[in-house]
Amino acid sequence: MTSVYREPLYDVAQLGHTELRTPDLEASARWFTEVYGLYTVAEDRDRVHLRAWNDDVLSSLTLVASEQSGLGHVGWRTVSPQALDRRVAAIEAAGLEGRWVDDSFGHGRAYRFTAVGGHEMEVYFETEKYRAPAGEEPALPNQPQRYDPHGVAATRIDHINLLVPDVPASRAFQEEVLGFKLRERLEPTPDTEVGAWLSLMTKAHDLALTREPADTDGRLHHLAYAVESREDVLKAADIFMENGTAIEVGPAKHSRTQGFFLYVYEPGGNRVEVFAGGIHIHTPDWEPVVWNTESGGRGSAWGTVMPASFMQHATPPLPV
Repeated sequence: MTSVYREPLYDVAQLGHTELRTPDLEASARWFTEVYGLYTVAEDRDRVHLRAWNDDVLSSLTLVASEQSGLGHVGWRTVSPQALDRRVAAIEAAGLEGRWVDDSFGHGRAYRFTAVGGHEMEVYFETEKYRAPAGEEPALPNQPQRYDPHGVAATRIDHINLLVPDVPASRAFQEEVLGFKLRERLEPTPDTEVGAWLSLMTKAHDLALTREPADTDGRLHHLAYAVESREDVLKAADIFMENGTAIEVGPAKHSRTQGFFLYVYEPGGNRVEVFAGGIHIHTPDWEPVVWNTESGGRGSAWGTVMPASFMQHATPPLPV
């Protein structure tokens, strides 16, 4: 039996961190720590660096004071310094011009570039691991810190969803240049791809690309952190309710990825997801699943109707 099989790339290992812009840095930082359950590791007048309790790196999220909400950049960590050099060469060979940045918080030099789709991205290898201070050491040495949950208790950074004008073009770049593996895609009609879910290793997805409905680019749909179980997503709904955070949709189950979800907006206007579960892919020759409807016409696996805002809201918001 013969088939066309592209040799997979494993130079990029994981979603390392994101930078979110917010017009209300104080409110956003307070929400992410007190409600979402992250921890502050450093801050200054314009930036707050955060981490989840099971992130092994020093910081997975930076909030930046800005006039508008939206994505500053997203960072992808490579498996080695040599892999970083290979991916930089591939990015430049694809016709994209970037620059080296060596003053980032919590990690070493990074190659920053604008990806197909208009989003600022960077690739890097050297990173600072989190070391628990005295008195906060974990009981189990294979955890980065002592388990001391508060708020939603977001466990770790999980994935990001970006809006792009041309899903096939952006997907091709991510696959061919950075080594993402296509897991699922949404194609309502032949040759009309409006969504793609890609991962780097075995997760359901590290990156989702969905079609931008407006004549613009570089916008963020949502950032997601994982929690440990479905029950934690249900608990998050109660925590949001008690803290006055309006729930956009959920808890419910996704058709694609099969993850359990809950969506809200943080005070700066960025959409944030609480995510649990999702399929894990271990077969090396996975055949991407093609969806031609939203799971038989439903907005989610169990028939939960996705509100209009889910398709219309993104950051930065469009001018009125």
